[in-house]
Amino acid sequence: MNFYHSTHRYYCGIDLHARSLYVCIIDEQGEVLLHKEIKARPEPLLALLEPFRDDLVIGVECMHCWYWISDLCEEHGIHFILGHALYMKAIHGGKTKSDRIDSFKIAMLMKGGNFPLAYTYPKEMRATRDLLRRRTRIVQHGAMLKAHVVNTTSQYNLLPNKANLKNIGAREQVRATFADRDVQHNIDLDLAIIECYHRALSKLEEHLERQAKQHDPASLSVLRIIPGVGRILTLTMLYEIGDIQRFETVQKFASYARLIKCKAESAGKVCGTQGNKIGNAHLKWAFSEAAVLYLRGNDKAQRYLQKLQKRMNKPKALSALAHKLGRAAYFMLKHQRVFDEQRFLKG
Repeated sequence: MNFYHSTHRYYCGIDLHARSLYVCIIDEQGEVLLHKEIKARPEPLLALLEPFRDDLVIGVECMHCWYWISDLCEEHGIHFILGHALYMKAIHGGKTKSDRIDSFKIAMLMKGGNFPLAYTYPKEMRATRDLLRRRTRIVQHGAMLKAHVVNTTSQYNLLPNKANLKNIGAREQVRATFADRDVQHNIDLDLAIIECYHRALSKLEEHLERQAKQHDPASLSVLRIIPGVGRILTLTMLYEIGDIQRFETVQKFASYARLIKCKAESAGKVCGTQGNKIGNAHLKWAFSEAAVLYLRGNDKAQRYLQKLQKRMNKPKALSALAHKLGRAAYFMLKHQRVFDEQRFLKG
């Protein structure tokens, strides 16, 4: 966890909402200079901040509507920091909660050096990252629709249909499976949405790859070299990592990517693990998928997995392989080097 330690004359804590902001400004001594609720618009916010802009820092929680404030501060040369929502809740959680109290506590956390920092993702790549995440949600929904088709086949005790529903011919074959018209309409609805998703996602993936080639072509080429890492995993790693230089050590990167478990210990006794949900879930998924795909048709990698399984069970061995791939990706991006499989499998 990183904290903000710089000193300023004024500290501005903002409790964010979609339509309103609760703004609290304090000075170096902790005295409240301004405490007011305003509309979530640039004009009233800038007017409110004008008397304090000579040495001001603004802090907000990492909620869904922080983009416009970050961009506004960058445009007008105002120092902006983003707070980690889970850590902030743990630090300043109290018995009584209100927007007024929250904005004051945010300002006090900054002044006291206890403001937990989150990464302010660059504006240039932010929209593309959000688009990629949106694609993931659509793919997950498509998978649910395909599962519904399979489950309906089982429900009516029909022979399993292993057709690939991405193909037009396979979808037509499935349409002829059910005799009942209402059941057929049910399946037609699934297949129509799947077909729509397939067309839209094909165009979207081409667009995302073009954007990646403009944003960071060098890192894109480096990540694509990893065996088993295809287009989508490469794009996910690229946009979820962002600037690799923000991670000082490989341990911090592995923690951010949820590739390690944090031991919970008290009075010399280990009480399991904690904090497993803190970090980037998209990177966790990407490296876990990469570990499975890396093993396909790779005899050397499968022998390495068997070696790991002598010390642990298979799920833990796969997690260890995903962790190792994450470390490899870190050093590849950090030093712009290609994947060295011989060195990778040596450890």
